[in-house]
Amino acid sequence: MTPHISRRTTLSIATAVAAGALLAGTFTATGAAAQTSAPGATPLALSANARADLIKDASAQTADTAKELKLGSKEKLVVRDVVKDRDGATHTRYERTYDGLPVLGGDLVVHESKSGKREGVTRATSKSIDVATTGASLSAAPSGARRIVWAATGTPRLAYEKVVKSTKKDGTPSRLHVVTDAASGKKITQFDEIKTGTGESEYSGSVEIGTTQSGSSYALTDGTRGGHSTYDLKNGSSGKGTLFTDADDKWGDGTVNDPATAGVDAAYGAQETWDYYKEVFGRSGINGDGKGAYSRVHYGNAYVNAFWDDSCFCMTYGDGEGNKNPLTALDVAAHEMSHGVTAATAGLIYSGESGGLNEATSDIFGTSVEFYANNSEDVGDYLIGEKIDINGDGSPLRYMDKPSKDGASLDAWKSGAGNVDVHYSSGIANHFFYLLSEGSGKKTINGVDYDSPTSDGSTVTGIGRDKAEQIWFKALTTYFTSSTNYAAARTGTLSAAKDLYGADSAEYKAVDAAWAGVNVK
Repeated sequence: MTPHISRRTTLSIATAVAAGALLAGTFTATGAAAQTSAPGATPLALSANARADLIKDASAQTADTAKELKLGSKEKLVVRDVVKDRDGATHTRYERTYDGLPVLGGDLVVHESKSGKREGVTRATSKSIDVATTGASLSAAPSGARRIVWAATGTPRLAYEKVVKSTKKDGTPSRLHVVTDAASGKKITQFDEIKTGTGESEYSGSVEIGTTQSGSSYALTDGTRGGHSTYDLKNGSSGKGTLFTDADDKWGDGTVNDPATAGVDAAYGAQETWDYYKEVFGRSGINGDGKGAYSRVHYGNAYVNAFWDDSCFCMTYGDGEGNKNPLTALDVAAHEMSHGVTAATAGLIYSGESGGLNEATSDIFGTSVEFYANNSEDVGDYLIGEKIDINGDGSPLRYMDKPSKDGASLDAWKSGAGNVDVHYSSGIANHFFYLLSEGSGKKTINGVDYDSPTSDGSTVTGIGRDKAEQIWFKALTTYFTSSTNYAAARTGTLSAAKDLYGADSAEYKAVDAAWAGVNVK
């Protein structure tokens, strides 16, 4: 046990440092020209009740909204989320149904000023939906599949979606969504609901975490952050596990010999990520409703992975090779929890270019949380998995300044980028974020040397990570849709920069230049 250093919770931990591997949108502007600056365009911190009231009010008007948007008689809107800015503007995100069937890739966001004037609509697809939902020409539905309308790519069409549950060879659970054309029976796409990460751990010092006292015992439940709790699976692979408890509120011994050490790492990562989203963006928890997720550690036997699962609203961490390196790290937690934020907002489909953007979003915010935490034992950097030595030569898993240094990731967009594994096509957005934050060329940050090129040989001047984070988060939560590709991500981030800083601002111009630097124009 280590000395009790804080008010009610302290511990010495071994932090696992790991990296996560671990479609197109349109915007129609209808408002006035942008002002030179708009500080009120940042999101307003909403209580759970205030957010629920906004969703309730918007839900009562969905029929009128559908008519105003000139949707067909068979189309209905379902409110998914409402973001309110400090200046009173709102961004209401809708899912869509057609003849009672869910429309995948049919989501849209309506942007309104404080007065209620519509300023624009961001649509996952601009194509109208007119499909036959019954008929003799339909192929037989796969067993257990549901009928949907697929609108994420190409012309909207009737399709079947089947979720295949299985376990991969490495022990990772899988919920594979397979979408097939209802007329031809041919597969359209597939994507896994489980987002994974991989790596090994290193120690990162003593930290403070939130716990809860009950009688003479303490539980690894953080009552100040939505009740986030940490459970011990004891090398099992199902269920919630056993809640960590302790008699003296001193957790872990900094080694894998104490099972609580991994629990501390997971709790610390969840805590820092919660605080980051709350303090930087005013977002209370992954869903913005003030409710905490939960973490499970010691998953499986020698499981070298970590993953986010929407169905349990939880993070899960393995113990690594030989059960000696738990994958419970700050950047892993931030990466995985950010998958949850993406699922609760844009819902980026985990395949094609949108899948790359999904992965990049987790890398971007994983890195941002690392800088935010300001832990001297694991300083912020633009290297993904820099401490895990997954390659055996001391090199990181991924690089944001020049992604291709890992031998697989893309530095810039190219035709066919959507066919590249999402963990490598993410390099395009990772590189964009680095250029936007720090600029091109050579520099040293927190003792790490970087040298970031551009695809067109241009020089990009960075605007700083803080502003880059605000732009990416606003784009994610108000302009990205489920099928956003890289071209649409450029449009969305430009719209976000315009809202935040103005169309003539240095920030807006930097966003344009950074995208040009990764060949997205």
